[in-house]
Amino acid sequence: MKIPEINQRVKQVIDYYTNGVVKKFAENIGIKQQTVNRLFVIDKRTGKYPVATTDVLQKISEMYDVNSEWLLSGYGEMLPNGAAKKELLSTSKMVLGKRNEGIPLIPINAMAGYFAGEIQINATDCDYYVVPLFKEAEFLIPVKGSSMYPKYNSGDIVACKRVPLDTFFQWNKVYVLDTEQGALVKRIKKGETDDTITIISDNPKYEPFLLQRSKIYAIAIVVGVIRQE
Repeated sequence: MKIPEINQRVKQVIDYYTNGVVKKFAENIGIKQQTVNRLFVIDKRTGKYPVATTDVLQKISEMYDVNSEWLLSGYGEMLPNGAAKKELLSTSKMVLGKRNEGIPLIPINAMAGYFAGEIQINATDCDYYVVPLFKEAEFLIPVKGSSMYPKYNSGDIVACKRVPLDTFFQWNKVYVLDTEQGALVKRIKKGETDDTITIISDNPKYEPFLLQRSKIYAIAIVVGVIRQE
């Protein structure tokens, strides 16, 4: 019996984002590894493969940059807009480059000024890294704390691309926001009014909160992450 096509697409996501490691994939989307494993094994009670549930598919869409229409129906490409990049890389793909060549890793204490374009980073302030897969990234910053776990761990490095202040937010995507509270790496959803957005942490221990758009000084979208295994 052939594995259901929707399960095959889930397997493609696992292969692409976690190099086929089901345990890591299950941890990332917050479900039991056993639940994922069952998608690829015939249930002896029914003689059929279980089909991926709506809950599993929703968690995949929230955690990974995957075309939802493709995931549900197989129509189109796996990655939105045919993007050809992996979001998760090992540090072996991050090569220290020459000064002013590559992508600058911005110290957290210099983040606000650099992000807003108010200061220039001196050669002694940061290292530059060559990450071929992140050609569109303008800067790198370290993730601090556990508010975005399991999406990002403390110590991960996110690659960012600045966007205009009046940008049209892609709801449920992760952005870096320069605010009066400092730099925030958060998932963004629609606010209660047009002049607010909802700030979401992937870690359920952190409550969502509303942020006035006028309190945002600069915006960047996260285009990838580099993780130490």
